[in-house]
Amino acid sequence: MRKIVAWNLMTLDGCFEGPTPWDLAFHTSVWGDELEAFSLEQGAEIGTLLFGRKTYEGMAGYWSKETGAIADMMNGLEKVVASRTLKDASWNNSRLLQGELPEAVERLKREPGKDIFVFGSADLLDTLLAHGLVDEYRLCLAPVVLGAGTPLFKPGRELAMKLTQTTPLKTGGVVLRYLPQAAA
Repeated sequence: MRKIVAWNLMTLDGCFEGPTPWDLAFHTSVWGDELEAFSLEQGAEIGTLLFGRKTYEGMAGYWSKETGAIADMMNGLEKVVASRTLKDASWNNSRLLQGELPEAVERLKREPGKDIFVFGSADLLDTLLAHGLVDEYRLCLAPVVLGAGTPLFKPGRELAMKLTQTTPLKTGGVVLRYLPQAAA
């Protein structure tokens, strides 16, 4: 069975975006050759990208116009969108997730292929967490405190994780890998 890997950049105060939607300026604090190489290496593990509607629309709007190795990866990968309102998924290699989320994601995990990655999509991620569907967390911690923004993990969501790997970056960021574990 394929696993679901949640990959996100976040600030020291837990935000994955700033005070307004798509405020990702803090990404420049960690972006560099190392994170680009990590992104491409990680891309070789991805069979499917799973997005919520808002993240899908933002990613499609951005990556469909970009060029380069990461753009080629993003545009070439299969994308599945969890949305009750989107009628069409027109970005290259995209389709809509059919059915109720927990069951539909379980079916997606049983499909053959490489792993499923969730980028951004904090609302979708929260639902996946509530149903125990995330198998691994990969976080790039940026050395930035925004003071305001959208938290990656929703308030009230209890999570216990086991650290499996740390990779410091020359930019001051740290890539952290965690596995979920039962809460104490």
